[in-house]
Amino acid sequence: MIEYWHNPRCSKSREGLALLEDKGAEIKLRKYLEDAPSEDELRAAQTLLGVTAIGMMRTGEKLFKELGLTKSSPEPDLIRAMAENPILIERPLAIAGEKAALGRPPENLLDLL
Repeated sequence: MIEYWHNPRCSKSREGLALLEDKGAEIKLRKYLEDAPSEDELRAAQTLLGVTAIGMMRTGEKLFKELGLTKSSPEPDLIRAMAENPILIERPLAIAGEKAALGRPPENLLDLL
């Protein structure tokens, strides 16, 4: 089972979902903009991804700058910002057991199969 943090308005998120579906993956869809992950869920995903918080953020989002965030902001501030403003989470993000992947490019998701 792959938990797929999905934004249906994002072309990369739609591409990644289609790729996994074409491969027959069992998917639990989570529209993370409506069902925002908690700080604990974000930390768990971060650990599985093996990245810093900034590595799973959309730093080009206007809101990132509006919130006064920078690439050198403290990790707890970045995690809190993503929990409070899920638009800042890089998409798509998929979790399968003890592995996770960001779908940029969508082919990265194949590592979860």
